[in-house]
Amino acid sequence: MAELNVQPKKRTSIIPWILLLLGLAALIWFLTRNKDENTVATTNSTTTASDSGTNQSTSNNTASADWNSVDFNAPAANYEEITDRNINVRGNSNYVIYGVGENVLFDEGKATIRSEAENNLKEIVGSIGKRYNGGEVRVYGFTDAQGSAGFNKELAQQRADAVKAWLGSNGMDAARISVNAIGEAQPVATNSTEEGRQQNRRVEIVARGNGAQ
Repeated sequence: MAELNVQPKKRTSIIPWILLLLGLAALIWFLTRNKDENTVATTNSTTTASDSGTNQSTSNNTASADWNSVDFNAPAANYEEITDRNINVRGNSNYVIYGVGENVLFDEGKATIRSEAENNLKEIVGSIGKRYNGGEVRVYGFTDAQGSAGFNKELAQQRADAVKAWLGSNGMDAARISVNAIGEAQPVATNSTEEGRQQNRRVEIVARGNGAQ
């Protein structure tokens, strides 16, 4: 009889499969970890940007609140360098208000500074340089209640801008100057008489901050 040569079947090793599974598990862990880190980084970045915006808004609101604390009924002040009777000076140890009538600075209904008014403004620039050198300055524009509120607001804005531009061109750092157009709000006299309306048509220049004396 012929001899049968039967070889035993080789057993398949499971080690490669185990290594493959371990590699897949490591890959999944690595990808999941990176995703979580990116999510955290994005969240932190968004939170930081949001906080920065909140801080900026808070800072702006605080600055506005500071200007809102200005009392336009502050007591009269006597500054020796202000000799023109058309300039009304009021204030306290924190700020000074220089008031100039519309009839001095502008022609009726106009926003171009009259040449005759430049001496008034020069006195104010000199006084601010002496007492609030380097401080902040804000120009407020007021009108009477004649005409529409929208027109009065626009006129007040144009006049305040004109005064700011003049100050910036005559020795004052324009970066220190801001404007606030009030319009017909906050009258100081009745709008039912011409005398009262004239008092309401005015520009107020407020200085505060560094070097107050």
